[in-house]
Order: sequence, then C-alpha cells, then structure tokens
Amino acid sequence: MVEVVTRFKGDAGVRLVGTELTSIADADVTPVKNRLAQVPGPGIRRMFDQTEEGLLNQTGAIAAATGVEVPDLSVYYSNDVPAEEAERLVEELSREPLVDAVYVKPATEPAGLFDDEMITLTAEAPPATSNFATDQGYLGPAPGGIDAHYAWTRTGGRGAGFSIIDIEGAWRFTHEDLLLKLSGVVGGIPTTDLGWRNHGTAVAGEISADRNSLGVEGICPEAVFGGVSIFGPGQGSANAIKQAADHLKAGDIILIELHRPGPRHNFQSRPDQKGYVAIEWWPDDFDAIKYATSRGVLVVEAAGNGAEDLGDTIYNNPAMGFPASWTNPYNRSNRDSGAIVVGAGAPPPGTHGANHGPDRSRLDFSNYGELVDAQGWGREVTSTGYGDLQGGSDENKWYTNHFSGTSSASPIVVGALGCIQGGLKAAGKSPLTPVSARDALRTTGTPQTDAPGRPATQRIGNRPDLNALFLKLIPAKGCLGRVVPLFLIR
Repeated sequence: MVEVVTRFKGDAGVRLVGTELTSIADADVTPVKNRLAQVPGPGIRRMFDQTEEGLLNQTGAIAAATGVEVPDLSVYYSNDVPAEEAERLVEELSREPLVDAVYVKPATEPAGLFDDEMITLTAEAPPATSNFATDQGYLGPAPGGIDAHYAWTRTGGRGAGFSIIDIEGAWRFTHEDLLLKLSGVVGGIPTTDLGWRNHGTAVAGEISADRNSLGVEGICPEAVFGGVSIFGPGQGSANAIKQAADHLKAGDIILIELHRPGPRHNFQSRPDQKGYVAIEWWPDDFDAIKYATSRGVLVVEAAGNGAEDLGDTIYNNPAMGFPASWTNPYNRSNRDSGAIVVGAGAPPPGTHGANHGPDRSRLDFSNYGELVDAQGWGREVTSTGYGDLQGGSDENKWYTNHFSGTSSASPIVVGALGCIQGGLKAAGKSPLTPVSARDALRTTGTPQTDAPGRPATQRIGNRPDLNALFLKLIPAKGCLGRVVPLFLIR
C-alpha cells in the first residue's frame, strides 16, 4: 500500500462526516466519492486528527494572535491504496474541479546510516555500565565540539524549562540512561522494528541522557524529552508534526528525524539513500512545519542523506499532482517553512580511530545547499542504543560509538538550542523564535571546512559553539570568554 494525499480547494467546503465526503458549499463531491469507492483499502481519512471546523478555528486563532499567515490544514485528506492503483487514481482525481492537489507520498525513513560498525555485541554488559562520556567529543569545546561543557556552567544551560519532541518511529524509553525528564510517547504508536527503535534511542541519548555516573551525557538533560511516532492508524509525518506542535509552547523544539526518496531517482526507495531529501518538499509536511513555527515552536529538520544539492533546479519541478500554486520550498525566496535545516559534518580526524575527512567538512552523503543552516557530527557519535559499544541481551544497557547521518547531526543542533533556550529563560529573557534561532546559528559557530571534492561552498553551515552563542545572547557579567574547570561536570 502507498499513501495518496488529496488536498481539496478551500472554497469547496469539503467535509468528512463519518466515512462520507460532503460539502458545506454544495460542491459536487459525487465523482470523487464514486472514484474512491472503487479503490481497495481502508478509505479516505482526514490527514490531521481533528474535524475540519476544529482545524479552521485553531489556525484562525493562531493567525489572529500572531499576525502570521497559517496554512489551512482542514483541506488535507489521505488514503492508503494498492501501489498499482495509485498513479491512475492521482491522474483521475486531479481532473476533478474541487481537487487542488493529489499526489503519491513516498514512505518516510529514518535519516541515519546503517553500516557494519553498528553490529550489536553479543558479550553481556557488566553489572555496572562504565562512563562513556570521554568518547563524546561533540560535547567538548570548539572547534571540535559544541562546548556543552561551557553551557553547563551557565544558569539554565542544561535546558531547564523547555520541552523537545522527536518525530520518528520508536524509542527505548526504559533504557538505563533515559529514565529522567521524559514525557514519553505523546502521539502515534511506536513500531516494534528494532532499527527504528535503536535510531530513536540514539537520538534521545544525544539530547537527553541522564546526569549520572554511567553511560553517556545528554546535551540538555534538564529539558523534557518525548516522542511522536509516525506510525499508527491514520498517522503520518504531517499529523505527527502537528501533534507535537500542539503539545509544545513557543520556544520549545520539534526534531524531525526523517527523510524520503526525492525526484532524483523517481521517488524510489534505495538502500544507499541516494537522492533522499528533507521532507518539507511535500506540501502537507511543509504546511505542518509552517503551522508549528507559526506557533513559535522551533523545528529542526534533518537535511537528508541523499548527497543532493538542494539548490539544484530539479527541485523546482513539482511532483505529479502537486498544486498548481506550488513553488520549491528549498528556495526560501519562494516561501519559508521556518525550519532549521541541518547537514552532516565530519568529526575531528582520529575520533574513535577513524578519519572521515577534515573536521567540519561535508560528509559525502549529506545533502547541502543554501537551505542548510547548521551542521552537527554525522559520524562517530556516541550515544544510547544499537549495542556496538556495549551490547548483550539487555537492550536497556546498549550503547553505540557509531551513530551517524543527518540523524546524528540534527540532535546536536537541537541540544545546543535547548541549552541556550534554558539560559535565556534563566536570565529573564525571551526565548529564541524560529527566525532568531536560525540567525543565531548562522552568525555564530565554527565554520565549515573544505574537503577534496567537497568544498565549503557545498554549504552545510557552521557547527554550533555554545560559548559563542551564550556570549552573543547572554553575556556573563565580566566574562570575556570560556572559563571552564579542567574536570568534566556531570
């Protein structure tokens, strides 16, 4: 089965009453109903889990309060259809006068890399897990890390007062190093797939691992961490984003740990992930992200692992069935979702004995372009999950030294933002907005470097530097720079 998204024209007044499409504007929905009745599957459903009136009232209230144009989410519907029926259904529905758009939406995948280094060790874990924090070079001072150690010396610098929600498939929230400051799963139903669960667990560990004497350290462990799964009846990436936004307040953070096959290879899934791109290219996901940022929620989005130039002209061409009004969102002069897009940079050579190129250079798989705002480590990230660092039969004690992809990079940027938001709150200042957060990341940090065949003009942006961010936004009285004890504070 594949997902077909239908977007009706706003003035058509389409409503779903029970399982029946109707129109409060007396538009003729019979041809659409008749065509959909011929398609095997569960039938059409609202994309977002509220009534059309509820969605209109909600977006209208946000627009009135903020003066920001908020997308109309009430016009989106979805149904799962057999793959062999999808293209013909799109062609036929696109001819209906009340249909604004109808398109096949490729399945989302986690934006992580899976390689032989991440094989779970069979040896049983010791009774007490060791401290792996010295492997977390990304926590250290610039240029090699983001200087979380400095942030932790500042009041609020561990993220207190803010919440973070991760959008993906599953998590191991019973992990021994993920027991505090959790809101748990607040939407969707986590898949039982181990790959998704390891992925989500590694993301959680980077951001939120507990302050204790074992395992790893989360970048902002005093922020509350939760997840919304893209799985479950009627669930998908766009609804997951909206569910997350509705659980959060202005200044909180959504992390989108997803990418999907793009037009380079005709939207086909591939084991090498070539051509995979950031999800905001699809209209429903763009509008869901825009809804979230309109509420003042920061959205951090993985750029994707497709090795794509997101400024390429191929992205100016809409997919079959996209609305006639669609313009390429990767070009922000057309329109801007408000998301912060993150690419994957190389860690310092020698990290875990590996060399992926010059520190902060673009990794070969990372998407790039003017759209990309900042970078994090895209290789050699030590975190919870997977079991290649510590394995055994108890998944609650698994750790990795090799989490990777724009999926490992994006949580590092989220963690940095969580630290600075907590610091701002503690200082009595307003939190960063989607606009000011993006600007802060672009105007501070350690610059990208060249690598053979991957020049810095293939933009993935700066690596965050929390020392520079704090000094820019919350200068400490009498502080001229980084002053951190030579011991690590946990």
